[in-house]
Amino acid sequence: MTVASPEEGVGGRAAPVLDVEDLEVRYGRGRRGRSALRGVSLSVARGETVGVIGETGSGKSTLARAVLGLVRTSAGSIRVGGEDVTGFGNRQWRALRRRGVVQYVFQDPLRSLDPDLTVEDSLTEPLLVQGVPRGEAAERARAFLDRVHLPEELLGRVPGELSGGQRQRVSVARALVTEPALVILDEPVSALDSANRVQVLEILKELRASGTSLVLISHDLGSVAGTADRIAVLYRGELVEAGTSRDVITHPRHAYTRLLVGSAPTLHARTASRAEREALRAQLSG
Repeated sequence: MTVASPEEGVGGRAAPVLDVEDLEVRYGRGRRGRSALRGVSLSVARGETVGVIGETGSGKSTLARAVLGLVRTSAGSIRVGGEDVTGFGNRQWRALRRRGVVQYVFQDPLRSLDPDLTVEDSLTEPLLVQGVPRGEAAERARAFLDRVHLPEELLGRVPGELSGGQRQRVSVARALVTEPALVILDEPVSALDSANRVQVLEILKELRASGTSLVLISHDLGSVAGTADRIAVLYRGELVEAGTSRDVITHPRHAYTRLLVGSAPTLHARTASRAEREALRAQLSG
């Protein structure tokens, strides 16, 4: 199954920011090897938000790592910002990351924020690497901190002095400060309490309105449904369902998607009974 961008195949329009075709990722060799992804195709238009949903082991994080050049692909192709990155070596990937074409936000911001750097240093560092003058970098740091609704007074603090929600918003600001074509967020709200979860999701909605292309990776359909334009559902390494958020939630076709929708009380859909959920699980295991 393919998740096609609304722009794809329309003459005169810009190429998708992300275009993945028939992607396969295999870990290990021979009989001991296993396929983490099989025949996955995904396209993200400029200014579009796509949610990639799946349980642990479904391949969603592997997909993100493949797009970032962190795992080797076995088959298929990946284009980022119109550039074919499928066969990139380490030097080419370093150059692409230095240009800030694609950025990644980790589930745990402490993995991406240096604990010894102040917020200002964390935000200006990628700009200084690009050769942006320090004064201009500092101005952009302040601007992007404001963009994620954080006060300027936090610029002098280190990550350990921030709350979990503040750290995650700083991570989002750091990803945005180079103005990338694409931002991939891996479980951006799963480690947050309900109040901070709402704040971060509202910021992501604002980013969508501003034209930033986002890929939201999550196991929680409810968190993504109100933010993503389209949803792609991964199950056991395969793309089993894709469509607009509304269509996937109101008319789920695959048994796994129906199980996700039926188990999400936050969605405007009827919650499946225990018997219905058990029947869907039996169908998936059969």
